[in-house]
Amino acid sequence: MGSYHGPKARVQRRFGEVLIPRAKYQRIIEKRGYPPGDHGKEKSFRSGRRSDYGLQLSEKQKLSFIFNIRERQMRRYYMRAVRQPGNTGANMLALLERRLDNMVYRSGFAATIWAARQLVTHGHILVNGQRVDLPSFSVIPGQMISIVEKMRQNPHVVESMDGQVFNLAYLKVDKDARASTLNYVPPREEIPVPVQEQLIVEFYNRLT
Repeated sequence: MGSYHGPKARVQRRFGEVLIPRAKYQRIIEKRGYPPGDHGKEKSFRSGRRSDYGLQLSEKQKLSFIFNIRERQMRRYYMRAVRQPGNTGANMLALLERRLDNMVYRSGFAATIWAARQLVTHGHILVNGQRVDLPSFSVIPGQMISIVEKMRQNPHVVESMDGQVFNLAYLKVDKDARASTLNYVPPREEIPVPVQEQLIVEFYNRLT
């Protein structure tokens, strides 16, 4: 699946909120608090009433952007979530959260999900000591994620490790060893993703 390479700030301005917690995006949203485009200043993020479909589509697009995945892959995660017992929306978020590229990002090894994906695809990430270069690899509780030796002092990795810390209960991070371990499958309330997953489930329900 392809990765999004366009302007990240522009996408977040379209949604009217910061989806990637970085200071530069926060500054951009605060400075230009209106949608992008030639007529952006004439619009309001809440002007008019959007249809139910519009709200559902927007939430689905937000989730796709946050996890950096395309529509076909998103639909597959939804279908997997449906087959699992429990709440479909929570199941879907848990599956996405356990993607290897996202675990690398949550561990602080990369500043963004896009940088995390690059670390994985370039073969710089190990799972239980074995090299894994598939971003969609599903990490299971007890597995340890680490950075290959030659990349542990990489300036970008060091800068990221010194930056924002998520402090997630389900992820044990050892900064010195450049390693992390998934403790358990995270419940919905512990997954830091600002979406209304029920709207996404309703969106896909329309298509089935």
